Amino acid sequence: MLEGMSDTPARLLNLLSLLQTPREWPGSELAERLGVSPRTIRRDIDRLRELGYPVRATMGAVGGYRLVAGTAMPPLLLDDEEAVAIAVGLRAAAGHAVVGIEEASVRALGKLLQVLPGRLRHRVGTLNTATVPLLTGDGPTVDPEDLTLLAGAVTTHERLRFAYRARDGAETRRNVEPERLVSTGRRWYLIGYDLDREDWRLFRVDRITEPFATGARFTPRPLPAEDPAVFVATRLHRRSPKHSMVATVHRPAAEVDGWMPWTGDYELEPIDDRSCVLRSRADSLKWLAAGLLMLDCDFEVHEPPELREHLRALAARAGRAAESGQESGSGSRSGS
Repeated sequence: MLEGMSDTPARLLNLLSLLQTPREWPGSELAERLGVSPRTIRRDIDRLRELGYPVRATMGAVGGYRLVAGTAMPPLLLDDEEAVAIAVGLRAAAGHAVVGIEEASVRALGKLLQVLPGRLRHRVGTLNTATVPLLTGDGPTVDPEDLTLLAGAVTTHERLRFAYRARDGAETRRNVEPERLVSTGRRWYLIGYDLDREDWRLFRVDRITEPFATGARFTPRPLPAEDPAVFVATRLHRRSPKHSMVATVHRPAAEVDGWMPWTGDYELEPIDDRSCVLRSRADSLKWLAAGLLMLDCDFEVHEPPELREHLRALAARAGRAAESGQESGSGSRSGS
């Protein structure tokens, strides 16, 4: 085949794929690999530079071409194995509480899945079905497929429909203009304008089911806060737990921090090497009491007084249970 009749776009893609490997390529070797002349290689290098790819050339007997870091991120070429590895890694990053990368992982995953061939999407799905990540804590889980769909709708300004379960368990259908996804480390939240309620709403993504992108585009509305993170923090503060606890725990702070039976917000202030002050919040006195008892050490509750009353009731109930069990056991022995 004459060189001038070769497929220039395909040749450029092959050349770019070679240059993305971490080595320097002599022009003669590139010409041999691609079946063209060194002059054609030089012209193709110039075309890649015009497209924004920073290709550096070095002179001399051991000189050649290599791709270096530039001021912008040009498109990358990935082979099948690399694409699958990145997709699986992005899914894992989206599901872990790694501060600062969750939303970016979801956006990148959405872009990658959009262009993956069907055979590779199947491989990614198979790998994720066959593996189980070991997550820290016991926070709610979110389907990466749902996250990807929501992120895509946010990016393209596309209306969403989904089922939503409220805190009280009530199930509703929502028609929303999605604004932003925000991760707080343990949970994902979707900020959106609820068209039926004509107001901004904050949705926990783990309570969203059956999300559907309608295809209808919308013009974004101004958010009632300068920063989405501020909007989420303000809304969550309104829903903050109603019980605040302060207790002295007779156990080293490092041990308490390593064995907190709940995943809510808490603060530890060391008193000495054997005790610390624990501050926490929760919706339920039962949850606070259970957490303290599971620490398996002595403690004193300073606030709230309602928690002390609840612990007294628990102690009385436990005492009655112990006595009744003893009587039942002695009775069964006497009758044997």
